[in-house]
Amino acid sequence: MLMSSSSNMGSTDLQRDPATFISSLEVESTSVLLALSGPQQNILAELAAQSGTDVSLRGNTIHVSGSEQDVRVAQRFLSDAAALVGRGHEIHRNDVGRALRGLRENPEASLVDLLEEAIIVTPRRRPVVPKTEAQRRYIELIRTHDLTFGIGPAGTGKTYLAMAMAASALMQKRVKRIILTRPAVEAGEKLGFLPGDLAEKVNPYLRPLYDALHDMIDFEKVEQMRERGQIEVAPLAFMRGRTLNDSFVILDEAQNATGEQMRMFLTRLGFGAKAVVTGDITQTDLPAGARSGLREARELLTGIPGIAFQAFGDQDVVRHPLVQKIIVAYERRDAERLALADARRAAKARGNDTPANADTADPAPAAEILRPEEA
Repeated sequence: MLMSSSSNMGSTDLQRDPATFISSLEVESTSVLLALSGPQQNILAELAAQSGTDVSLRGNTIHVSGSEQDVRVAQRFLSDAAALVGRGHEIHRNDVGRALRGLRENPEASLVDLLEEAIIVTPRRRPVVPKTEAQRRYIELIRTHDLTFGIGPAGTGKTYLAMAMAASALMQKRVKRIILTRPAVEAGEKLGFLPGDLAEKVNPYLRPLYDALHDMIDFEKVEQMRERGQIEVAPLAFMRGRTLNDSFVILDEAQNATGEQMRMFLTRLGFGAKAVVTGDITQTDLPAGARSGLREARELLTGIPGIAFQAFGDQDVVRHPLVQKIIVAYERRDAERLALADARRAAKARGNDTPANADTADPAPAAEILRPEEA
């Protein structure tokens, strides 16, 4: 059982010390309180850092103080997190920042609502729960549309959530098989000759799909399903000429599919089929000059009934906290390079080969593009 209270504490000197809003949450269950605090109270420390409030634990009561807006957001997190912990879910330090961003973006949001979006694959494994608002929308779109595109940077859960939806559909017999595919394109390096049979040659490209699948279903069960043809993993080129009925199909790393390959894949869907296409258009490994089929599909298919698109951003990254910072740094670099290229084209159109603010005609290296305080 939880008890909360809040109040305003006036200051004797409002200019130096603005009015402080104080809120308290009493947690009667010791186990819930320990889980909510985290090892060495690291969850509460992260909550204070991310919310901009002062958080302290006295006895079985958590006290939060700061500006009223920040305190209310932190209090909502604590109340919802305590409810989740009481129902058997785990809260981790890395969840705090994402949760607070979601609560700020949507005043009506609740962490408890995430339970409604939990994906149950097997009773023996923990349910897969979305951690951001974009992930929640993505799951809902997959449930309500036959073709869904998930587009965004690495680490946002695009493939993992799609895999969870596919595994759940197969285990509940809503589809007869799962088909996982991706283009066999090297990510910046040449693998050269690979020994072994065909399955062994393409395995490096498909390993991430296996890893996600094994997270949700026991290894032995996956192998049994593969032998029976209920789970199939193959390069995109192998999809040509097929009609996929009663299947859940996932095309991963779709930014590396050409326009023709994407067209071929999308026209394979048969009756009772559901497809999810995932990719990051900023990390295309196609040869120079080749146009990504994922980018083209987004331009051509947006707005067609039955087809949905979900965009992810750096705020949706659910990997190591550094991944989010890395993505932001690269996106900033790309935006600055694009702005520089646009300026050069504009200058050339005016008859001047070099824009006034550019020193060279070649794109600047990444380190030179960084602002002075960031270099």
